[in-house]
Amino acid sequence: MTLRSIILHPDPRLKKICEPVARITPEIETLAADMLATMYDAPGVGLAAPQVGVLSRLYVMDCEKDPEAPRNPVVMVNPEITWRSDELNTYEEGCLSIPDQYADVTRPAQVKVRWLGLDGKTHERDFEGLWATCAQHEIDHLDGKLFIDYLGPIKRQMITRKMVKLKRERGRG
Repeated sequence: MTLRSIILHPDPRLKKICEPVARITPEIETLAADMLATMYDAPGVGLAAPQVGVLSRLYVMDCEKDPEAPRNPVVMVNPEITWRSDELNTYEEGCLSIPDQYADVTRPAQVKVRWLGLDGKTHERDFEGLWATCAQHEIDHLDGKLFIDYLGPIKRQMITRKMVKLKRERGRG
């Protein structure tokens, strides 16, 4: 497994709609393993392929917060939300591509997601709480949308300016 560099906002790759994965290949399996290692190292609870520069519909997540519990990674290829609850939840969201910036985002409290697993089979699962928020956040990445796109223009511009400064300081802008 290789730790991959996480792309920082603003970057045009984070605003692109990703292409579906045609089939599970050894390259996709390696990408998923690398993404999980990168996500755990960051640390984060989710990471989408465009965040590591791959414009494919794939993301990983693990929202298990109990440090005593075993890791519970989920790898989703070509995920789609098939149902959303009317009930809403507001979570303070952050993003590995927008480090140290957080904001409240309101989304459906529960979702049902269908995806292709690394086993080549179709999976479907209901998610709630942080898992539901994370699934929606990561699918947004695959559609070229960031959590700051849910914010008002002034707050969004303020965060973007901070990120431009951070990238300049890190020599990545």
